[in-house]
Amino acid sequence: MLTTPMRWQVLCLGASLLEQVQLVSGLSRTSIITDDPEKFLQRFAQVEKKQTLTDEEAEWLEVLAQGWASDLGGFMNEKQYLKSLHHQDPPVPIVLTCDLPVGWEKTASDPTLGLRYAFKKDVDAAEPKPVAILRNVQVFEHRVEERIARTFGLIENDYPYVESWIRPAATKNLCGGDLEVLQESWPRGDGLDKYRLTPTQIRHVFKEHDAVFVFQLRNPIHNGHALLMKDTHRQLVSEGYKNPLLWINPLGGWTKEDDVPLSWRMRQHEKLLENRVFGDELKTLLSIFPSPMLYAGPREVQWHALARQKVGATHYIVGRDPAGMKHPRTKDDAYSAWHGQMMLKMNPKFDMTIVPFQFAAYDKTVREMRFFDPKRKDDFVSISGTKMRALAAAGETPPDGFMHPEGWKILVEYYAMLKKQKEQASARNEL
Repeated sequence: MLTTPMRWQVLCLGASLLEQVQLVSGLSRTSIITDDPEKFLQRFAQVEKKQTLTDEEAEWLEVLAQGWASDLGGFMNEKQYLKSLHHQDPPVPIVLTCDLPVGWEKTASDPTLGLRYAFKKDVDAAEPKPVAILRNVQVFEHRVEERIARTFGLIENDYPYVESWIRPAATKNLCGGDLEVLQESWPRGDGLDKYRLTPTQIRHVFKEHDAVFVFQLRNPIHNGHALLMKDTHRQLVSEGYKNPLLWINPLGGWTKEDDVPLSWRMRQHEKLLENRVFGDELKTLLSIFPSPMLYAGPREVQWHALARQKVGATHYIVGRDPAGMKHPRTKDDAYSAWHGQMMLKMNPKFDMTIVPFQFAAYDKTVREMRFFDPKRKDDFVSISGTKMRALAAAGETPPDGFMHPEGWKILVEYYAMLKKQKEQASARNEL
């Protein structure tokens, strides 16, 4: 029997609810998960060609295995890739690079590729572990400039995803095919595995709710975000929904170097939930979205939204410049601020209700975050993400009411740790 309030069970996945959710794992698997792990390993051993996945490719494999991109049964072949690049369907390319020559499958006796991955907790292992078999392999040309231009709408070698993942693979080809995956997800042992729920497990929670509004984020949560979430809940209740659920679904894959890492963001999110920053009435699910971050603006926001739609969300909160960033050269926004919302509204596959992200700023008259009132514009101060990071890095305190103190304390701890690491590295270099 569940003894704690439903809100707490959902947001923290207490033992009883977590056990219930874990029971549904595998009951509705995606078709690419193997039925027999032992036989899978036997088949894997017989595959002649094998390669080790990068961290980014392993994250995409988990996305595919869990069904976040359920239209795909594996890494994209050439037609699927072109459809993604030119028609944004799916919105972002999900590809595998390889050292095989174009057309390899036409002469190979068995056009199959074994995929391995070196898990961080297994770094001392003799070799990476088997994770998937790629069948009906098709090897095609990796036209790097076209991929960058079509995906991002710009060609910048310093763009984080380009610099980290595309340019280093410029001499490789692309490799598509049908996947057989060993398991839906891989435990990291980092204390966050309880939040790595599969779509099947998440739908189990959704059954109890008549509306689910999702908040996608890759940054710490401040009180302006909390204000929007509480106001969305208020609107849904006023529209007649009896049991709406807030789904906080932070991005858990690769992010650029100066973003706050997932482990610290999750600590901050947990602390805000523990302190009931979102109020006592709002039921909340906190889970991790395994996708890497591209920073591809309007194109990527469609991926973020459609992936959550497949799981069962009914309302999507989208704000200014979603999935965007500053241009590495000009330092201006790389994308128009409201094109993300516009593209979602025009996407024929998008069925969720859009919840516009109202602009919240710090109201000096009441010393808290409020929705901006242009009639009183002098009463408001905008605290940007850049300014927030600068304050935290300096160990300073933001104005009262900007962020819960315990959540802010975690950010200060992170930047203090980062500063110490840099000082130690600098000292080592001077030796």
